[in-house]
Amino acid sequence: MHKKNKPIIVLLFLLPALVLFIGILIWPIIASVHHSLYQYPTFSDPGEFVGFKNYIDLFNKQYDFGKAVINALILAALSVFIQLPLALGLALMLGKGIKGERFYLSVYFTPVLISAVVIGMLWEKIYNPIYGIVVKGAAALNMSDVIPPEGLLGNPKTALLAVFIPTIWQYVGYHMLLMYAGIKGVSPELREAAMLDGATDGQVNRYVIIPIIKPIIKISIIFAITGSLKSYDLIKVFAKDAYDCSYKVPSLLLVRYAFHNAGGIASAIAVIMIIMCFGFAILVNWMFKERDLYGKK
Repeated sequence: MHKKNKPIIVLLFLLPALVLFIGILIWPIIASVHHSLYQYPTFSDPGEFVGFKNYIDLFNKQYDFGKAVINALILAALSVFIQLPLALGLALMLGKGIKGERFYLSVYFTPVLISAVVIGMLWEKIYNPIYGIVVKGAAALNMSDVIPPEGLLGNPKTALLAVFIPTIWQYVGYHMLLMYAGIKGVSPELREAAMLDGATDGQVNRYVIIPIIKPIIKISIIFAITGSLKSYDLIKVFAKDAYDCSYKVPSLLLVRYAFHNAGGIASAIAVIMIIMCFGFAILVNWMFKERDLYGKK
């Protein structure tokens, strides 16, 4: 192959993937930005140009988008500070090697394979204020006063946490498996050397295992945050009305307005969600950037 033709050949091989990347990712983003600057009362009619009015209107009481963003950020924080530590603890326990290791891996990972809609319907029955397991269990323990009469999902004070619990149950196994794979990739000699030097299991995990799997932890944090910001299917099962529920999130409002003659507002929500996801991904990458000997990144 002549050297002058090599870049052309490489470009031809990359062209199919490049076309798909532009068509599936780049073009929809550009289209969303364009649509967000117009009224778009219907899919076929862009309406008049309104500039950034859709973005400003989003934070009016009419749309209550600020509340949805706060709910999404709370879910992201709960995922990072509750779900991921739990997944890391399970991964460290199983990665060390215990009896029935593969069985426990299968048990914890099984919810990941179940449809979010099925999980939502299952937990909706668990939370049912009349015959749900939560209500029956509280009654058996003489703790019925703890459960609101309208149920956990019907009370604004408990609804968001009640929505988060199924999310933990579904995705803790996913993050656990990522970290478990990283732990299994650590050389056993490193663990043995640390143990010979008198390190405890906790010290081995803190000073040997966790620093080595830090890139995997970073990926899990990014997945947990962006997944919380984009959450839809599981919450949609719980939310009978995407706007009136106390645990609304941006994606619920996006779908609601997209099909209710407010395409410009829906596109503005999509653009804000994209910016938030990219912003948090960049922030997490910066926070995990390695420092040199002088403490500079």
